[in-house]
Amino acid sequence: QVQIVESGGGLVQPGGSLRLSCVVSGFTFSRYAMTWYRKAPGKEREPVATVSTGGGITNYADSVKGRFTISRDNAKTTVYLQMNNLKPDDTAVYYCSAAGYWGQGTQVTVSS
Repeated sequence: QVQIVESGGGLVQPGGSLRLSCVVSGFTFSRYAMTWYRKAPGKEREPVATVSTGGGITNYADSVKGRFTISRDNAKTTVYLQMNNLKPDDTAVYYCSAAGYWGQGTQVTVSS
C-alpha cells in the first residue's frame, strides 16, 4: 500500500522559514523523481519544485527560485522542501507527489 505523508506546515510570519517533509512508503522511492506542488485558494495547483532520483538535479518554479530548496534522502524515503523568506503569496496547501500518487497535503500560511 502506497503512503505519502507530508508534514511541517504551519503559520509563519513574512520573511520566516519552514521545512516540509514528505515520507513515502509502498513503492521504490529511489526510482522516481519527486515533486512538491501547492494549491492556493482560488488558484490552480502548481508545481513548486522537483528533484531527480539521485537528488543531483532540481527544478523550481520562478516564483520560488532562490528561496526554496528541495532535497531528498533515499535511505529515509523522504523528500524535503526548505522554504526561506516566505511571502503571503506562498500561502497554500503543499502536496508531495510521485508515480501518480499524492499525499494529503500540509497547510502553509504566511501572515503577520
